[in-house]
Amino acid sequence: MGHLRNRAKHQPFEVAALITTPVCGVLLLALDVRPPSVQLSMPEPIQVGWEVALIAVGLGGLLGILWPGRLSTGLGIELASVLVLGTITGMYAVALVAVAGRQGIVAASLISTVPVGSFWRVALIVADLRCLAYGHECATHERVVGGAA
Repeated sequence: MGHLRNRAKHQPFEVAALITTPVCGVLLLALDVRPPSVQLSMPEPIQVGWEVALIAVGLGGLLGILWPGRLSTGLGIELASVLVLGTITGMYAVALVAVAGRQGIVAASLISTVPVGSFWRVALIVADLRCLAYGHECATHERVVGGAA
């Protein structure tokens, strides 16, 4: 079984998020600026960890999608990255509402789509990994390996 090189074209929003997150993390670290909601709601070590995690999940997720080896390994790397992406963007949405209150609800609602989409993708990857583990008996296997959307 070969790995799938065109998996990324079927997840354009995930790929866009994974490209954007390391850019955001690098900018936050390089410019030494943080959103006020993050500064007020997270201790300094958590803030730095959050910024480093943005870089790590973006690069890790893209690595998983482009993994040249076994498909299951690439999916596992992508799974870990997308799971952490959902967690850290959820942290930001909570921080935004905690600090801004009602004024932050609209922004937090928009930001909350990233964790929702991330956890949805996690569920899809888990289903794909199960299909691979059970000898490709699921219809999902055709979507993963065959590239059908």
